[in-house]
Amino acid sequence: MEHFNTFPDRKGTRSVKWDKVQELYGSDNVQPLWVADMDLEIASPIKKALHERVDHGIFGYTFTDEALNKVVIDWVKNHHNFDVASNDIVYSPGVLETIHMTILTQTDELDKILIQTPVYHPFQHMIKRHNRTLVTSPLINTEGHYTMDFNDLEVQFKTGVKMMILCSPHNPIGRVWTKKELQRVLELAKQYHVLIVSDEIHADLVYSGHKHTPMASLDSVASHPIITLMSPTKTFNLAGLQISYAIIPDKKIRTQIKNAFVRFGMTMLNPLGITALEAAYTQGEDWLSQLIDLLTTNKTLVETTLEPYDSVTVTQAEGTYLLWLDFNHLGMSHDDLKTWMEKEVGLGLNSGIAFGENGSGFMRMNIASPTTYITEALDKLTKALDNKA
Repeated sequence: MEHFNTFPDRKGTRSVKWDKVQELYGSDNVQPLWVADMDLEIASPIKKALHERVDHGIFGYTFTDEALNKVVIDWVKNHHNFDVASNDIVYSPGVLETIHMTILTQTDELDKILIQTPVYHPFQHMIKRHNRTLVTSPLINTEGHYTMDFNDLEVQFKTGVKMMILCSPHNPIGRVWTKKELQRVLELAKQYHVLIVSDEIHADLVYSGHKHTPMASLDSVASHPIITLMSPTKTFNLAGLQISYAIIPDKKIRTQIKNAFVRFGMTMLNPLGITALEAAYTQGEDWLSQLIDLLTTNKTLVETTLEPYDSVTVTQAEGTYLLWLDFNHLGMSHDDLKTWMEKEVGLGLNSGIAFGENGSGFMRMNIASPTTYITEALDKLTKALDNKA
């Protein structure tokens, strides 16, 4: 697999994942498997395109155009059977930045915004920081398989929820929502006039046997407003280049969000981000195919290695490179679990409770690394579990 057998040295690059280990865990001996970027070198065609752009030597004011829009349109159509109009595309530095602008323009202070926990933790922080009312609809966990609680979702919508932030595919539980599930969410949203903001940044990272369906591609969308958020950054390990796009068919909403970016002075993208997007979406297919193979290998390795242990359950991931591990059978408090994982096991995972109260006893593990690195982590974990038996 291209570039996937060699572990890159990321220390000294101001890497959040690697250069903050001491600060976050109080020790340099903790093996980080947390923040959602990859310990994998980017695809050669992207690297080549970036080199050529850097060699040009000038990084002046940059704009997006119809040619770039076509690259996005073709990718989304070919990979997700989703027809996108060029005028509907709004670029931004990141998905979260677009969610911020959406909250500011489409809701008022104290308005209710719903998320389905456990879910990507910045959602709840953004809602609170903008003085909106956080509403949660917990997902149902049935022996390691999560589903939406549609009865509760309707109950919450009835209270006057203004916006729902949907995570699809879902981080951290790894669900790839089925078309039937998404149809039901849409039906309820239309009935109760709830704006759907669909974070689909993990759309391309789906395992065999599953298929991502963009919420806005559903036949029953009709005139109901949906904002779709996508990016090549998770797919191709480009997060630091800050490039994403929103698909917003509703002209009024699209104009309001674009104007908000102007008000905050966010009107231009990083030229290297533009270069990377174009190269990724036109020349990155082979690399992505190899990546899915690697992630499948690593996911299977984690599942088979931990299967004999009753004290930990691996939630069956259908997408993303993040695994949701249930340690509740260890009988520890969440604080004790976190301390044990860092101090005794020597692994730096994401604390599950950060994703919602129903994440207590869970940890999120990033498997986007060479298999040897995942094997090293599993050796530490199984040794520690054996010692507790």
